[in-house]
Amino acid sequence: MSIADNVNQKDLAEFKARVEKEPVSSFLGMELVELSPGYARVNMKMRPEYLTFNGYIYGGIVVCAADQAFACAVNSGGRTSIATQFNIHFIAGPGPDDVLTAECRVVRKGRRVDVAEMTVTNQDGKLIATATGTAIPIS
Repeated sequence: MSIADNVNQKDLAEFKARVEKEPVSSFLGMELVELSPGYARVNMKMRPEYLTFNGYIYGGIVVCAADQAFACAVNSGGRTSIATQFNIHFIAGPGPDDVLTAECRVVRKGRRVDVAEMTVTNQDGKLIATATGTAIPIS
């Protein structure tokens, strides 16, 4: 049975509407551009406010994009889940004018634990980071 077998389109649309009203994603300028059961894609335009004292994009911003895709993908399956582990590998630094795309795929949706993989790329397809995460259902 796939994740999609347990999710109806009305529930998915309601979840997407909740994400679009989320204060933190609005504050950081994240946009949910694609959502299906077990999958999410989020875009995030870099801003001058994200630069460090060295002139580089703060790594936590890259984490935010990956985490948003992760949260959307694991919660798109019709139940509320929270992260229990998140691991990221920075491959390259994004530029100050980049638009990051974070994609997440749930690779295993279990009764007790979900496992997901994320990638973050820039607008040219350059790999910025890879990540993995686990989440547990709370409802």
